[in-house]
Amino acid sequence: MSDQVRASHILLMYEGSMRSTATRSQDEAQTLIQDLKSQIEGGAAFADLAKEHSDCPSGNEGGDLGHFGKGMMVPEFEESAFSMDVGETSDVVETSFGYHLIQRTE
Repeated sequence: MSDQVRASHILLMYEGSMRSTATRSQDEAQTLIQDLKSQIEGGAAFADLAKEHSDCPSGNEGGDLGHFGKGMMVPEFEESAFSMDVGETSDVVETSFGYHLIQRTE
């Protein structure tokens, strides 16, 4: 297993999630992230959806988080990112920051 991966993500925060300024409810965020996952499965470009919908500043870069090693991300995010093959997109991952879709790019 590699010491580092590169990944992009789409983060949907909700009212009450860590560092959130979002006004959507948790249910609204969950519905939207499921819809985005369906769009990606249907062939939509991950980076385009990240630019349009992600609440993380990385959205401006198509969700690109660059390279990161173990211990640099919250455990749920890290576990998902390191368990995927390059090019794979995760199921919805919930962390204290909200809901994520993660795409491993390297």
